[in-house]
Amino acid sequence: MIKRTIAISNPANLKKKDQQLCIEINDTNLQSSIPIEDIGILILDNAQITITQALISALMEYNAAIIITDSKHLPFGLQLPIFSHHEFTEKMYQQLESSLPLKKNLWQQTIIAKIINQAALLREFGIDDGKLQQYIKIVKSGDPQNVEGRAAAYYWDRIFGEKSAFTRSREGDAPNNLLNYGYAILMAVVARSLTGSGLLPALGIHHRNKYNPWCLANDIMEPYRPYVDRLVYSIMQEEESIEYLSTPIKKKLLQIPVIDIMIEGKSSPLMVGMQRTTASLSACFDGSSRKILYPEL
Repeated sequence: MIKRTIAISNPANLKKKDQQLCIEINDTNLQSSIPIEDIGILILDNAQITITQALISALMEYNAAIIITDSKHLPFGLQLPIFSHHEFTEKMYQQLESSLPLKKNLWQQTIIAKIINQAALLREFGIDDGKLQQYIKIVKSGDPQNVEGRAAAYYWDRIFGEKSAFTRSREGDAPNNLLNYGYAILMAVVARSLTGSGLLPALGIHHRNKYNPWCLANDIMEPYRPYVDRLVYSIMQEEESIEYLSTPIKKKLLQIPVIDIMIEGKSSPLMVGMQRTTASLSACFDGSSRKILYPEL
């Protein structure tokens, strides 16, 4: 079943009733309800939203991710269940005991998949991807030459047009705001799927930061980023202004979990495909596989 992404932007009271998420909009008679089991991601985008502990617990039981936004309406916090896999402890030890050569190989696979998708997107936009094709061939185990960074520099200089002055920066000008919002939704999808596969999102195969509890999610989302980039490009063509994250723009970005992707010739919504990716990663940690299943754009 494809899980739903729900965003609430008005002051509201959220509670659980009969296995439903019940929404009561403040100062109105508006009420609605959604089956909790249908929810994959819940975004709370207003400082005046209240939510009951019973509802939070029920959402965690169904492995839903809860995103909280900041004063700029950008995703800022993420809540996930800890024990969403029946073999959590065994999976945890497999991940903790994974060898450095394995992690380096997994990172090599990840970067190759990322650059392949970046190159595909440039071709789709009619932009020369020859340089990225060269980079794909020289990525080594662990990417010691930082081919990822060199490919990213080439990619971002061209993705929004050969003559674009765009610079990718979290605090930069639009469309960085759209990319930030989209990547945050993507990371929530990845983190949710990782916990569903019994993995620790904080323990990365490459990213290491004592202040970042989502290092593995940051690793695994890399080949998926071009799907967000393509959606942002589409929004830029359709909207008159992208300086502000309007409700219509957010609604379009909320479609990220249901974007169609292709993994090994099989099409599925991104959220479903992500489950295949994280399950394959878990198989790499337990020794039954050596390949992560990533999508091809």
